[in-house]
Amino acid sequence: MSNSDLDDLAAELAEFAPPEKKNGRPASEERVIAGFEEIQRFVEQHGRAPQHGEDRDIFERLYAVRLDRLRALPDCRALLEQLDQQGLLAGAPTITASADATIDIDGLAAELADIPHADDITVLRHVRTSVEKRAAEEIEHREKCDDFDRYEHLFKAIKQDLKSGVRNTRSFLSQAKAMEAIQQGAYYILNGQIAYIAEVGEDFTTQYDRRDSRLRVIFDNGTESKILLRSFQRALHRDEAARVISDPDAGPLFNDSLEEGDIQSGTIYVLRSLSDHPYIAQHRDLIHKVGVTGGRVEARIANAEHDSTYLLAKVEVVATYKLAGINRTRMENLFHRLFAPARLNITINDRFGHPVQPEEWFLVPLFVIDEAVARIKDGSITGYIYDPSAAKLVKA
Repeated sequence: MSNSDLDDLAAELAEFAPPEKKNGRPASEERVIAGFEEIQRFVEQHGRAPQHGEDRDIFERLYAVRLDRLRALPDCRALLEQLDQQGLLAGAPTITASADATIDIDGLAAELADIPHADDITVLRHVRTSVEKRAAEEIEHREKCDDFDRYEHLFKAIKQDLKSGVRNTRSFLSQAKAMEAIQQGAYYILNGQIAYIAEVGEDFTTQYDRRDSRLRVIFDNGTESKILLRSFQRALHRDEAARVISDPDAGPLFNDSLEEGDIQSGTIYVLRSLSDHPYIAQHRDLIHKVGVTGGRVEARIANAEHDSTYLLAKVEVVATYKLAGINRTRMENLFHRLFAPARLNITINDRFGHPVQPEEWFLVPLFVIDEAVARIKDGSITGYIYDPSAAKLVKA
């Protein structure tokens, strides 16, 4: 092919060649423009400029830092001025040492390594906000609970309730309802431990105009944490196994139709021990056993003196309550949960000389048991607990 033919072919191909790039920009300027366009897209989606604040999304906080830096650099302002249809560069830098000093842009950029499209600031991994870090530190930083003896019986009762089915657990509530759920007296399972909200301090408003308060949380291992409510809430959401422990469930105790474990008619009986054990003899009028049977009470206690369940002594029946259509197991568990704080702590030797600790006797006056039965019948018992120091039922 002659040179003239080559020249003609080149001329024809030139029509399809991409136009020459005029005023080509350095890569650094292209990155600045790309970063500014990310901010512009945020503004289009949210109708406002990105803002600082620990309660803001991590990406918004990064955009806010980036925008402040672009505003502060004259070269960047000059480069982006023609692209700024939203007037974002007109404002003054807003970042302060207190607003977002915890953000380390270089550190966050390092988290983008080895990720496709690593220049995309919206792709992050393993990055926690300072709020999340502080919440985790608050949970982890616990101290010994000096008055744990005041709460230990509560945890024992909760574990018994869960075992017997009087209480159950469920997943933590949605973010929208989480604040309402965290109240004084509530129980949770956090990081495998039962947490009890012993105290809720007065509400206050944070610098970001959000409601918060200080909690005193007691854990079943004898430690406690004084933590912000919102920090505790975040800790529950981070723990995928976190659970809420429900309030006591009394029913179904009385049913129109019987289910497995129910008895057509039954008797709640209250026994008093005739043991000559010094402690029992001294407190005989207060020490009672509460049980439920579907048969005759007399037959149930016929051999009491040979059974450690009855303190290896004869007993007398001091009260009975006839019921129909009851769930025996739930009924007994309910009584045992209610009076758990007053459980008789005594060790006796069985007929073989082995030490045993009966668990179904309680230091509870008879009139309190009578009130408990009445409240079981009308369904109000779930709102009450037994206060051993006052020897009466009090509202939970």
